[in-house]
Amino acid sequence: MSGLRHEDKVVVVTGAAIGNGQAIATQFAREGAHVIIADIADASETLAMIEAVHPKHQPQYIETDITKEEATRALAQTIRASHGQIDVLVNNAGVYDEEPFELLTFAEWKKVMAVNLDGLFLMTKAVLPSMKAQNFGRIINMSSNTIWLGTPYLVHYVASKMGVVGFTRALASEVAQYGITVNAITVGLTATQRPNGDDQPSGNILAHLYPSVAYRPETPEDLAELVAFLASEKSAMITGQAINVDGGVARH
Repeated sequence: MSGLRHEDKVVVVTGAAIGNGQAIATQFAREGAHVIIADIADASETLAMIEAVHPKHQPQYIETDITKEEATRALAQTIRASHGQIDVLVNNAGVYDEEPFELLTFAEWKKVMAVNLDGLFLMTKAVLPSMKAQNFGRIINMSSNTIWLGTPYLVHYVASKMGVVGFTRALASEVAQYGITVNAITVGLTATQRPNGDDQPSGNILAHLYPSVAYRPETPEDLAELVAFLASEKSAMITGQAINVDGGVARH
């Protein structure tokens, strides 16, 4: 396993119990990292996948509600105690639901903001001191191509994901002096997120998100490859960016 790109790095991935986060966590493990999964959902399936690709390092699942400040602080303290460092944070956890704006309630708005923005803020706040102390860190935030498309029926979601980009740009300016980069990826719907779990629209109000793409349907593994690169030393000159990965649906 020697010579792997992320060998012995300590990587935290939120929302890695399923889907994109699962693929990202597995990719880091494949490249030699110590992977910590922070999720409110059971991550046993992801743990099994990681153990299969890299038996050297025991992955760790820490049940975490990223919208709670005390939970994110405890998570960071646990990781520092067990590993002594935190090298990479992937803010992947997110929620969305479809609702015409006139039917959207303030409670639904706040729920999406709590996970997609408050959770990102709290997780970053918790791990940043470790990254600054070691003069190295990589923070990758998952946004959405809906911010470029102006997607209807997702006003709360699109607003939160545009906030992710603003957060990324501003924080990148503050922490570059510490060897820390901060980037965002705007992604389309992957097969694991689609209502039918396949490449076809289901006829619901998200059907407009399935226009022709430039190459092929997007998979979680496509995102995992880019995240792994952005977390590497080779990406040191890329920071404050929002990189669109959706097969050409949005042209940003």
